[in-house]
Amino acid sequence: MKPIWIVDDDQSIRFVLEKALLREHLPTRSFSNSRDVLAALNSAADDEGPQILVSDIRMPGGSGLELLEKVKAKHPGLPVINMTAFSDLDSAVSAFQGGAFEYLPKPFDLPKAVELIRRAVEESQREEVAEERMGDAPEMLGQAPAMQDVFRAIGRLSQSNVTVMITGESGSGKELVARALHKHSPRASGPFVAINTAAIPKDLLESELFGHERGAFTGAQTMRRGRFEQADGGTLFLDEIGDMPFELQTRLLRVLSDGHFYRVGGHSAVKANVRVIAATHQDLEQRVKDGAFREDLFHRLNVIRLRLPALRERKEDISVLTRHFLQQSAQQLGVEPKRISDAALAWLEVFNFPGNVRQLENICHWLTVMAPAQMVEAKDLPPEVGVSLTEPVAQSLVPFVGGGLAPAGTAPAHAALATTVPATAQVASVPSMGALAGWESALEAEAIALLGAGSPDVWDALTHRFESRLILAALSNTKGRRIEAAQKLGIGRNTITRKIQELGLE
Repeated sequence: MKPIWIVDDDQSIRFVLEKALLREHLPTRSFSNSRDVLAALNSAADDEGPQILVSDIRMPGGSGLELLEKVKAKHPGLPVINMTAFSDLDSAVSAFQGGAFEYLPKPFDLPKAVELIRRAVEESQREEVAEERMGDAPEMLGQAPAMQDVFRAIGRLSQSNVTVMITGESGSGKELVARALHKHSPRASGPFVAINTAAIPKDLLESELFGHERGAFTGAQTMRRGRFEQADGGTLFLDEIGDMPFELQTRLLRVLSDGHFYRVGGHSAVKANVRVIAATHQDLEQRVKDGAFREDLFHRLNVIRLRLPALRERKEDISVLTRHFLQQSAQQLGVEPKRISDAALAWLEVFNFPGNVRQLENICHWLTVMAPAQMVEAKDLPPEVGVSLTEPVAQSLVPFVGGGLAPAGTAPAHAALATTVPATAQVASVPSMGALAGWESALEAEAIALLGAGSPDVWDALTHRFESRLILAALSNTKGRRIEAAQKLGIGRNTITRKIQELGLE
């Protein structure tokens, strides 16, 4: 592991932190001013720099905030912890706006300072792994079994020119699969031409596909080559083929049959050597039964069918896709990439994503612009995610003991907080998912169950659990910062400290 760099003009602070970190087997390197730090950073190789930087704010020869700004400009992913004996609002705000990982007021409790530094180290190592994966990321991402099946199919089709039909919901990435099929085919050196047949007006689609001769209709002042000609020697991707007008389906069938077509207004046959890949989110078999799609064209297109899974069927890919899109958004906007907390990822993983991968990509764009800090927390997620958590994905949420909802997998961490009650009361205390839509209903159901079971001290038991949940939620929101958690809850810092001790939350 790379060392933790400590920057402080106070030699005693450097000494104390060095000794405390070495006891935790964390290597250190110390500096007395920001000028020496910047010089060391400029001369250090990538594997010789700091794992994290712990810096005082007020130092002679250059403040810690100026150092933070310069460090972040060159090393945006390096976690920086600012510490100062002058605990004023301006310093705290400036530190966080500058991208600091955390703000540590002096005098600090040494074990808590070490805990904070260790947390920053873990976050740094996690981000390094994520960046390494992103650096090696292939053109398509997916560890889910359903996506592995798609990758295997692309591999088997890599040396084939056969027609492929890609099915899947809107936003699931059908064009990405089509591009991968083209890239890994014998036609990779030829053009890849895509057209969305549902996005072009019916009276213009024929000209878009097959081109037109000069004077073929009003406004046709020159001859124009259509998409089939443009894709000659390569691949033509026909997206949303299920929405193609019926009369054009006949012309498409003829091209697929013999490779010849006529431009609009033309009299000479044009031949194009094109591989066709089609895609649709519709049930084409049903469209055929309804008389809206030609059966012979369906069979001509449906030589090989690839089904692309919806994002809700590949939950295990949400984490890597989210980090990928956050990196991508940051590059497009020219800003530092946001990081995302485990809690925020947990909520995304239980969201239903009706818009699939495209919706996740849009959410990441939104977070890059709108999230207030470099670390995206669950509270920073856009409203569309929060609204949907109580309805479409209720089956993916689990009830806390004592009422309430949490992402599946997160409740057990707090299971020790549950007050012992009779087994019958615990079973009866889990209300229906409908009742869980409101925490008041869940609380009422729990109280009725405990009262009915004759449990003693119902008031104390429920109050204990309620206060525990409230404090844990606030601490999670503030990443363990007690004073800030107390302020958000509207209680004093002495009160939250006393409650944490009383409730056994240490």
